[in-house]
Formats: sequence, structure tokens, C-alpha cells
Amino acid sequence: MGKRYNILQIIAESGGEQVAYCEVIVEIAHEQVDRVFTYRVPQGLVLQPGTRVLVPFGPRKVEGYVIRLLSQTDLPEARIKDVLSALEGYPALLPHMMELALWIRDRSHCPLVEALRLMIPAQMRGGRIRERTQAWYALSDGIEDIDACVESQRRAPKRQRILRALQGGPLSGELLAQQVGEPGEALRALCEQGLVERYTEEVLRRPYAEMELRAIQDPPLTEEQQRVLAEIYPALEGGEGRFLLHGVTGSGKTEVYIRAVRRCLQRGKTAIVLVPEIALTPQMVEWFRSRFGQEGAVLHSRLTPGQRFDEWRRVRRGEARVVIGARSAVFAPTEDLGLIIVDEEHETTYLSDRTPRYDAREVAANRCDREEATLILASATPGMGSFARALEGDMTLLEMPNRVLGRPMPSVQLVDMREELRGGNKSIFSGALMEALRDCMRRGEQAMLFINRRGYNTFVKCRECGYVVKCAQCDISMTYHQASQIMRCHYCGAQKEPPQTCPACSGVSIRYFGAGTQMVEEAVKKAFPGIPALRMDNDTTRSRDAHYDLLSRFGKGEARILIGTQMIAKGLDFPNVTLVGVVAADSTLNLPDYRAAERTFQLVTQVAGRAGRAQAPGQVVVQTYEPDHYCIQAASRQDYRAFFAEEMTFRRRLAYPPYAALCRLLIESPDEDTARHTLQALQGQMEAFFHRHPGLRGQVLMEEATEAPVKLIRGKFRYQLFYKLAGKPAEETLQKLSELSRIDWQRAQVYAEVNPVSMM
Repeated sequence: MGKRYNILQIIAESGGEQVAYCEVIVEIAHEQVDRVFTYRVPQGLVLQPGTRVLVPFGPRKVEGYVIRLLSQTDLPEARIKDVLSALEGYPALLPHMMELALWIRDRSHCPLVEALRLMIPAQMRGGRIRERTQAWYALSDGIEDIDACVESQRRAPKRQRILRALQGGPLSGELLAQQVGEPGEALRALCEQGLVERYTEEVLRRPYAEMELRAIQDPPLTEEQQRVLAEIYPALEGGEGRFLLHGVTGSGKTEVYIRAVRRCLQRGKTAIVLVPEIALTPQMVEWFRSRFGQEGAVLHSRLTPGQRFDEWRRVRRGEARVVIGARSAVFAPTEDLGLIIVDEEHETTYLSDRTPRYDAREVAANRCDREEATLILASATPGMGSFARALEGDMTLLEMPNRVLGRPMPSVQLVDMREELRGGNKSIFSGALMEALRDCMRRGEQAMLFINRRGYNTFVKCRECGYVVKCAQCDISMTYHQASQIMRCHYCGAQKEPPQTCPACSGVSIRYFGAGTQMVEEAVKKAFPGIPALRMDNDTTRSRDAHYDLLSRFGKGEARILIGTQMIAKGLDFPNVTLVGVVAADSTLNLPDYRAAERTFQLVTQVAGRAGRAQAPGQVVVQTYEPDHYCIQAASRQDYRAFFAEEMTFRRRLAYPPYAALCRLLIESPDEDTARHTLQALQGQMEAFFHRHPGLRGQVLMEEATEAPVKLIRGKFRYQLFYKLAGKPAEETLQKLSELSRIDWQRAQVYAEVNPVSMM
């Protein structure tokens, strides 16, 4: 993997010496070049560790990152080439971020350059993005008699108009064009005469620039908020503290975030606030901008390259001291970090499944340890592991069990859909949900309908032979989208027309099964003609700012019913929403994953919490085929501790995490035989390992070499070597799994996973 460095020590060692050379990591993600290369620093070129540079590399010119500065080297001078140039006039990577990249490299077992890429906007590489500038014009210094200047241009009326326009102060070329009309030639003439000066200024591309900024006064704190902040404030002062904030939906956690961030800024520190869904970012940005003005920057993957570049530079220059964003915002180049908040910390979206793989919560904890900052993980439904660690004392547990202003939790009604079917109701909506929707619409209030499946029908099946239409590239059923009358794979995006006859038996009994958001939307429009409804899922939020536009329209009351997937299930706050309908609470309950009950509880609890957040009481109707399941029962009562106790008993009995570890080597290859042979080779390697370490074999509760639950994804066959290990797996076992994943397997990729976010 190359040399390991302590970047802070390197910088200290580099100080005060005459710099003649530098060590550079080149921008090539390959194990063979995952090491430093020494270059000469030309006379007059000022470099610092973290600076991006252009260097010769063989016959090519490549970008790289300065890792260390040297006053001398043992290499022969003839072998050393010069750095060609610095790509920026400042280090793009701060010392603590370079240290973080080394930690990620070691954890993810990837080339260092792949970890370094996480730290900067992708478009900076290769010079694909630049600052946007705008031309401005002003009267030249020293002009005392503007009337005389105007008179001197009496034969050029357009020049006269330009001079009069600039009399009131500098104007951009755009504004001048609006006032004068095609001023180019006239402006050039005035500049040549020395009467007008041209200069450029940077124009920042700001996300949500159209967002209306309203200064909001601080609301009074509840007793619970005061008690929680009384624990957080001393930790902020001391640059320490690891907290799990467990507050029910509507308890005022966001206000705690705002007050904690303000105290952080008052100490001259910076803060990062992570949210799990891009859909939540606009509302969080609005709340923070209303209290902190332009102090906040936004970082997430749906920004334009220009917006992401400009926001990153605002943070890097210290112009924005609060960063709000999704997973990648944890790498924001903040200096003097004082606080990281992870909202909805239980969400799996904080895990990256692309190389380098990382958990944003672990990265946040590492940054806080490294930079002496406070960490707050927060959720109404904390992850089982987080809550268990808090109970064990690894984190300080802070609880807010009541809603603000004494507002009651919404009333929850469970509807047994088996009884509805026996009663002859075969529609999507139960009688109870339809009645509640009618009452809600009659009162002029708003409703949210949650179903965690997009599309119209979730699968298409032949009733004669049982054939299910699957994607040719993925071992997964295709979803029918009625608007486009196309079947689409939600894994790889492949599309095809639905069959008229069965491809397997040529039968004509092709039927459409399962309900998705499109079917719910259609049913709503039929039942409530004239009442505007919006649908929010991956299909309606593909365009830039689509999340913001949809939520803004709903917030302004332009729609009365919002239909959506899990992106509407958490964090959103709409005062006029009094009804939430959970259309199919079981959609995640029977997945082949030991966390199915936990995820179902979290989703139902979170979406139920969107109702009754203002004066009017909230009502929730949960449709389910398993109303007696403990996770459905606990979610209906919003009782996290009851669910936690029951779920931990279940996991202890069946030896699931945290009482055991699930580890696997996942193999992917475009050729099935290659994937199968790689699996056999891996199994042989692990057998030899356990033979050499018989004591570690005792940890193995289960071993299985088989196809992955989803055998084919995006044209790659998937096999897995799976282990269930008792307790905490031995470090030697984890190291061996990691070592095997790093081997350059021919035509196959191997990933080592411990308690993977998805068992599919």
C-alpha cells in the first residue's frame, strides 16, 4: 500500500527548511503507483503539503497531491523531474483531511488517491470546472467633470448613455446591456480613451438561490431542550463529547441543532450538519439560513458542478462556517471544526457502497476525535447498534420523549388488510383510510401517503406458468411504469415493453401485481377529482432542484396530498399535515434481511411522525397484513424502547448482530464460471487459514459458499462466501478477509463486508 505518513508531523518537520523537493501522490488509481514520487520544486514556486500540482509522469502530464516537502533527497539528480505548476494558489487539502484520507485508505484498503478524491469536488480534477467571473465597468479614477466627459462624446449617443449610467456607480456588463443595449463597441472605445475601467469579479453559483430568506426569532426552549443543551454546551467548550440524541418526532431536535451550532460559531469554530436524504436538505438549509444568514454552505451530489465547486471553496476560504449536506458533506474542508451533527443517524444512506467504501458516521467520529470536536448522533428511531452503545456508556444518551408545547403524539389506527379483503375490498385503500382522507380534505388540511415502492406495478407475472418478467442484466423483477407504459429495472435502469404473451409458455394470462406510487397517485386522483396531489419518488426527482420544487409547492399548499416513498418519511415538517396513511406497512417486513423488522419499525414510526406537528391533532392509518407483529405494534405506539427490547431478544436468540458478526466475501464477475471458480479459490484460502488457526475456527457459527440472494446485477454474476462469527470477530479473521479482497482476481472483483448494509 505504500508508505504511511503522519501528515501533521511531516508539516512540522518541513517547516523552516529550504524546500528543494517534494513527494507527490499522482492522480492514477492503481496499486502499482500507490506510492510517493519525488519531484524537484523549481525556483520561485511556493508549495505546501496538500497542494495539487501538475507533474510529468512518463510521457504524460498528470495531476497529483503534494504529500511532503524535502530539503534533500538520496535520489540521483538525473532521475528527478521538475514540478510543472501548482494547480491552485492554496493547498486544496488541509493537513487533517490528508490524515483522514490515510485513515480511509487503511480502512477501505484502496489506493490513497481514491481516498484523496473524496476530499475535493470531482470536477476540479482535470480542470473541468473554473471560477465564474463577470465583467464590471466603472468611471475611471480622476474624472471630476462628468458633464465634460459626456459632452466630449456628443457624436456617440450610446457612449453618452453609458457614461450617464455609470455616474451612479459601477455596473455589470449584463446590467449595462439592459440599460443601453449592445454596449460592446461603445464600451471598448471608452476604455481605450481611459474614461471607463473594466474589471472582473467572481460570481458565486449558490444552491437554492431562489429560496426566500426570512429572519426568524429564536423560539423559547422547552425544558427538555434546555436539559439536553446543558449537557452539550460544556462538551462544546471542551472540544469533546459523543452524544446520542433520542427524541420523538416533533420533540424539537432541529432547534437543539441550531442552538448547538450557534454556540459553536460563538467559540470561533465551524460545524457540519449531515442529513440522510437530499430531499431533507432544502428544508434544513431554509431553517439554518433563517437563523445564520449566509454562514451556511450546502454540499450534496445533486448540485451542479459549478455550485459544488463554489460552495466547497466558500468553506475552504472560511467564508461559510456551517456546512449542511448529505453523506459526502462529512469531507467538507472546514478548519477549526467544533461540531458534527448526524441527523436521522439510523439511515443506511450514510454508508457508501462504492470504492472507497465508508460509513459517514464513522468518518464523523474519526474527524471529531482527530480535530477535538463534539459529535451528536440524533434520531427518533436510533440504530440498534447506536442505542446499545449508548446504554453501555460508549456515548452519552440524551432523551426528549415529548413533543414541543405539550402537543400529543398522533393517534394511530392499525387496519388489518386481511379483513378488508374478506369484506370484499380489493382496492389499495382500506375503508378507514378513505374515510380519513375524505375528512381531512373536507377540513382543508393536508395528507401524506407513504408506500415504499415506486412505479405502478411492482412485478408482471404469467398466471398460467408463474413466469415473472425479470431484467436481463439483473436477477430482479422489472417494475411497470404506466405513464410511459414501460417496464424498468430499478437496479440498472434497463427498460423494455411489457409482454402481450408469456415468453415462457406463450400464454395470454399476463397480469400486473403489486402497487407502487404511480398506482396510489392514480387512485387518489380518481377518488378525489379536483384535489391537487403530488408524487415524490426517484422518478419525479431526477431533475436538479426537483426535491426543493416539490416540497416548496406542497409547503405552500399548492397540493393537498403528497404521495411518496421513504424520501417523505422523515425529517419533513409541514404544519398543515394532519393525516398520514401508510399504504403497505409490510413492504419491508418480509425481506430476507435480519434488519427487516428494524427498518419497518423505523419507516412506520418516522412517517407517522409527520402528522400533527402544529396545532391540529394528527391521525395515522397503518394498513398491514401483520397487525400483531411486534414491530408494527411498537411503531403504532411510537414506543422505541419496547421495540428495542423485543428486537434484541430476537437477535440474541438467533445470534444476529450485535451478538454475532455477519461477514462475507462478495464476488462479482461478468462471467458466471469465473465468479464460481473465484468463490472456490476463496473458500480454499479460508479453509487453509482456519487450519493454521484452529482457535479462530471456533468463532464460526455458520459457513456458506453460494450464489448471492440477487444473483445478477448490472450484468455481473454474484456469489458469496458467507460466515456468521460469534461475538466480535477476531482481528486476524478480518485481516484475512480484507487481504483476500485486495488480490487482483482475474476478471472478478471481490469485496469484504462485515454486517453489510444490504444482504442482497
